[in-house]
Amino acid sequence: MDSETAVEALSALANPGRLAVFQLLVRAGKDGLAAGEVARLLNCPATTLSTQLAILSRAGIIRSRREGRSIIYQADYGGISALIAFLVEDCCGGRPELCGDLARVMSASLACAAEVE
Repeated sequence: MDSETAVEALSALANPGRLAVFQLLVRAGKDGLAAGEVARLLNCPATTLSTQLAILSRAGIIRSRREGRSIIYQADYGGISALIAFLVEDCCGGRPELCGDLARVMSASLACAAEVE
């Protein structure tokens, strides 16, 4: 991941509404949620949600698929893992023992992404 892509992803998350959508989709797991269900759960107008989903999708941290007449959104765990890896790429000067819990979180994130993909 390059700096520009990371900034776009972080910018997408730097909004309370988009962050709420993202967190809801992370909790939903690999099955994701239909756009209408996301709107209902977050009490968000459809037009606002559509904009939020488009921004998160362009940032590479969520993705969508069509199932019949519904569009299902889910967190893009590969994109999330790439962002996290970019953020901590040079953590502790290449000495992972100094990173403490961060190394554990990264391992768990990568394992989760591999399982979902």
